[in-house]
Amino acid sequence: MSDKIDFYKDLQTFLTCKDYTVSGELYQVKLNKEFDMLVTTPVPKNLGEYYKSEDYISHTDAKDSLFDKAYHFVKTITLKRKLKLINSLSQTSKTILDVGAGTGEFLKVCQDNSWEVFGTEPDLDARKIAKNKGINLQENLSKINSQKFDIITLWHVLEHVENLQEYIKSLKELLKVDGKIIIAVPNYKSFDATSYNEFWAAFDVPRHLWHFSQTSISKLFNKENMVVEKTLPMKFDSFYVSLLSEKYKHGKMKLLSAFRKGLLSNLKAKNTGDYSSLIYIIKYN
Repeated sequence: MSDKIDFYKDLQTFLTCKDYTVSGELYQVKLNKEFDMLVTTPVPKNLGEYYKSEDYISHTDAKDSLFDKAYHFVKTITLKRKLKLINSLSQTSKTILDVGAGTGEFLKVCQDNSWEVFGTEPDLDARKIAKNKGINLQENLSKINSQKFDIITLWHVLEHVENLQEYIKSLKELLKVDGKIIIAVPNYKSFDATSYNEFWAAFDVPRHLWHFSQTSISKLFNKENMVVEKTLPMKFDSFYVSLLSEKYKHGKMKLLSAFRKGLLSNLKAKNTGDYSSLIYIIKYN
């Protein structure tokens, strides 16, 4: 068993960010040099209250605004890509656990394509929407029985978990020996992140407790004798995040500026590998 890590030890001030979604409060984002990772401080004791917003789109199927419609259009494309990815990783045995499954769209696609699906989602309203689609979600990992999975996915979830090291251990315990964990998280070293700085929408304080680099993901999973097998880009994220970042910085969504920044971020990442968000495929070492 690995020693317990204090992620809040010897932090260096990096920048101050505002919660633009719920509270308007300011939070410190500090650097943990050992893991090349940023840490949000302080963590609110009532963190669940900071998810209660109509703007928190992952917990709703709303398609009222133009932004909602654009989000769901892109989601349709990305769902197909996610399915293609998991099919490429496990073609015979097909059990999947989606952690933080939201309203269940991804698991519904998996289920319709011969996967045996399981999922967790802490938000009650999102679980109810998923149930109406025929997807029964548990509240958290402790509700999952001692089953082992071929694939475990966390699509923009790891940045939200409070007990990071313990959570990674729990994921490993649920994975088959030849299984894969797929983690998608924002990358604070991307060009759009460094350009927008404190206005970068993917900081999303205080809901995002951790802000990862490629180094930090590798180090965190290496501690549990797991290794990053492959890293893939999420190219749409640079445009989505830039659009919100423009709103936070200028008070309105400047479409042209966001498109330019998102495109430039993707172009620069061709050389650096530092896309706005990255998918990590992780396996036993």
